[in-house]
Amino acid sequence: MAGSLSFKQYWDNPSYRFVVIFLGLFTLLYYFNIFYMGITAPGNYYSAFLDQNLNYIRGFRILLISISAAILKFFGYEIFVSDTTLHALNAGGINVVYSCLGFGVMSFFVAFVIAWPEKTLKNKLVFIPAGLLLIQVLNVARFILITLFWRTSSLRSVVDHHILFNFLLYAILLTSIYFWINYGNDKKIIAKTL
Repeated sequence: MAGSLSFKQYWDNPSYRFVVIFLGLFTLLYYFNIFYMGITAPGNYYSAFLDQNLNYIRGFRILLISISAAILKFFGYEIFVSDTTLHALNAGGINVVYSCLGFGVMSFFVAFVIAWPEKTLKNKLVFIPAGLLLIQVLNVARFILITLFWRTSSLRSVVDHHILFNFLLYAILLTSIYFWINYGNDKKIIAKTL
């Protein structure tokens, strides 16, 4: 057919390639984590071996709760924790469910950075851990703030804390990505192809 573009021509266009790689990686990362959550939770396709030996999701949740608890203890709060909860005496608490762990936003971030065509591999290998650390520092801050203040907050009746946190997190993350994209002398490949 005259005038039709081949797959190679689409793939050679950095804008199309970015979209395909980003969507493919995001889908792979996001749904792998959901799948893994499913097989490590008792139910239909439960794997006792994976749950007991390779459950990175439970380990990650315990790590975030432990860090939050340690910070609260440092500031003098009496803390009670379990594998899924964090409570401060005379303040409040949080039940940390899968959606609190940030796997969705981490999948978005990693997929975006890997797919972005203008940066070197070295640059990406520095930015990915820095961004993931930022996401989880903000997540720990959220756990602490919810534990201390959410129970008595007037915002509680207005907005769900997940929506509020996601709005703030994505605003900070997208600002970070904006500066990362525009830092340095890399060619503006995407802008040239639009």
